[in-house]
Amino acid sequence: MSVEIKVPVLGESVVEATVAKWMKASGEAVKADEAIVELETDKVTLEVPSPVNGVLSDIVAKEGATVGVDALLGLVEEGAASSSVSPKSEKLAVPDQVAPAPAPSAEVSAVTQTMPLSPAVRKLVDENNLDPKAIVATGKDGRLTKADVLGAIEKGVAKPVAQTTGASAQVAPRVADDREERVPMSRLRRLIASRLKEAQNTAAMLTTFNEVDMSEVMALRSEYKEEFEKTHGARLGFMGFFVKAVISALREFPAVNAEISGDDIIYKNFYNIGVAVGTPQGLVVPVVRDAQTLSLAEVETKIHDFGSRARDGKLSPTDMSGGSFTISNGGVYGSLLSTPILNPPQSGILGMHKIQKRPVAVGDKVEIRPMMYLALSYDHRIIDGREAVSFLVKVKEAIEDPRRMLLGV
Repeated sequence: MSVEIKVPVLGESVVEATVAKWMKASGEAVKADEAIVELETDKVTLEVPSPVNGVLSDIVAKEGATVGVDALLGLVEEGAASSSVSPKSEKLAVPDQVAPAPAPSAEVSAVTQTMPLSPAVRKLVDENNLDPKAIVATGKDGRLTKADVLGAIEKGVAKPVAQTTGASAQVAPRVADDREERVPMSRLRRLIASRLKEAQNTAAMLTTFNEVDMSEVMALRSEYKEEFEKTHGARLGFMGFFVKAVISALREFPAVNAEISGDDIIYKNFYNIGVAVGTPQGLVVPVVRDAQTLSLAEVETKIHDFGSRARDGKLSPTDMSGGSFTISNGGVYGSLLSTPILNPPQSGILGMHKIQKRPVAVGDKVEIRPMMYLALSYDHRIIDGREAVSFLVKVKEAIEDPRRMLLGV
């Protein structure tokens, strides 16, 4: 019996996704709950598992296709035994070494015509003015590979595309030279670009700076980090201290935790703190919800979990929604100073940076201290300069005396 694989509910306000990658080929055995296709949404990458044990009998939505919630992705034949080679690959299989290609059959031409070409293959085809339908495709699911094209060029099999003139001529995009490669932006990257530009175009964004002496936090962390990790199973970092410091400052300056909605200001009596995490796919911001109710250990444990799942592409859309304020740590990449950009519709974002030893005046003496520059970008439409500067000073004071912050005094 064939069982349908459908697009699951994608999360708050997400209605469509792109088929990023099929992890199984048609004809391969699959197990129940085994990830078989990866979808990419505006917010996150997620894997769709097989609903049953069996064989992936049909791939309906090809890689690169845009699909909506509940759309059909493919079919699994429940309980079927897999064949070692899929039906397509039996007909198209060739040795590893490129052999003289036979005249293309109608079936091969039809497969090649419908499958998209990779950037490298498209470049070869365009530069040599070839007809891709005249080349036997040996790649997965009937895709044309670079080796297929090179073999066809060497053997003189592929026929040049007929030259056309006039308005009906189809001009394929070309790459300037072999030092460039054109690839489409991922859905996540397109969303990041759109939201950052929206922030620049909409908010009256300013940034204020300060610096913080990290001596006390570093001493506290050094003293308890081993015991903390044994007790809680997570590394004691700096982010938990900053989350606590930010919440303390947000309580005093609620406009920094607010957002604009039309002609209204929405003040929030909760603190959902987004923590920016870099991944190979781009920057994502999972949210520590109701962080005001969590202990330092619980905050650090959640951040550790978010980091692990972000790197593995396991974050869900729910993990990324509902933030009221964001913290971004460019210091992990070596940034000494930057101006973070707002994460709409939020009105404030704190930028942490690299800890660097510098000479500073302590009383009437000059001492070497581990210092960090802090940057607060804010929406000047609802946050005044006085509030922004005072907020950042409050964060600085909390970090420089973490025991008062943790004791709530």
